[in-house]
Amino acid sequence: MNKTAESADPQSRAHPRLRRTFLIIACALVALVGILAVAFGPRLFGDQLDQKALAEFYDAPAEVAGEPGSIVRIEPLQGHPFDAMAWRILYRTTDVNGAPQLASGVVITPNGDAPDGGRTVLAWGHPTTGSARDCAPSRGFDPFLDIEGLRMLLDRGYAVVATDYVGMGVAGPDSYLVGDTAAHSMLDAVRAARAIEEADAGASVVLWGHSQGGQAALFAAEYAPTYAQELRIDAVAVAAPAAELGSLMQAHLDDVSGATIGSYAFRSYADVYRDRGADLATILTPGAREILPEMNALCLLSDLDELHKIAEPVVGKFFLSDPTTTEPWATLLRENSAGALTFDAPLFVAQGLKDQLVVPDSTKQFAQAQREHGMDVTYHPIALADHGTVAYLALIALEEWLDAQGV
Repeated sequence: MNKTAESADPQSRAHPRLRRTFLIIACALVALVGILAVAFGPRLFGDQLDQKALAEFYDAPAEVAGEPGSIVRIEPLQGHPFDAMAWRILYRTTDVNGAPQLASGVVITPNGDAPDGGRTVLAWGHPTTGSARDCAPSRGFDPFLDIEGLRMLLDRGYAVVATDYVGMGVAGPDSYLVGDTAAHSMLDAVRAARAIEEADAGASVVLWGHSQGGQAALFAAEYAPTYAQELRIDAVAVAAPAAELGSLMQAHLDDVSGATIGSYAFRSYADVYRDRGADLATILTPGAREILPEMNALCLLSDLDELHKIAEPVVGKFFLSDPTTTEPWATLLRENSAGALTFDAPLFVAQGLKDQLVVPDSTKQFAQAQREHGMDVTYHPIALADHGTVAYLALIALEEWLDAQGV
């Protein structure tokens, strides 16, 4: 009787099943930890090794002049992504005035044989990380972490090159939101990648950029036919691009984003365009000018709270007047806005509708204007994406679009 009652008790029958379930879950977790250790353990150990001689690598040589895109210094990276090879590079480029400069970056290429004619080169333009040398992505502990969609790009067989832009990584003039210089640094990074024999990089190029990198990618596409005629730009993709700087600035005249981005941008313009009357005293309040050195020494991602803390007292008191209507700033913002030139490559534009930095309507209007100029434009709004997530949430649509372009 007791035995029958015990066997009929659902709780007593459930205990063995629960134990088996817990055992299965525990085994799965152990297996997952093992897989992660195999996949990421060597990469983390390699990242540590790659940091040892970091300062020496970024020391600029006495002589900078040379052919744009030629490599000054290169070293293989041990902490590379799975089933890939990677290098840190120092290469030659030019600034807005055509003067020789140096830029740094990384090149990553998948293992295996390249197709005839070499791999398509994907040039990545990173979003704002700051303007100080230490804010350069290639100097980070994991220099591949912020290349949005890297695994997908490598799986497509691309050779990926990611520039730091001029003035970051290695010493040079500030180039934040200076379109010409950013374009040169992206295109010359492609040339540098093609100079690495093991990378098997060809002449076909895809440009992909987010935010600040979106501006860089758009300018690179516009300037490629005259600056890098040997390259073939087959596709251009941008996510929440800083395409129209006037509307970007106007949207943030009186908030902390305006003070933060403005601290980077207006110091950059004052340095680069000094000969055109770009004097900070004509556009920024004394309080804003006082915080610039401290703001520009900090990186956006790692020091955001500190940046906002420093900027908070001058929010609403950062600008003396509207820079979109005050010269020479208004003209400089227009000149560094994309869209003045068209290009033949198809364009993919992703925009998060919850983006509070790059105004969604501005990006939509930019895409529409390019379409009216005869360009092949795919506009991809993402309802749930904000400024930080838009590039990642666009990856599925981006891959489908790249498939359609045949690159």
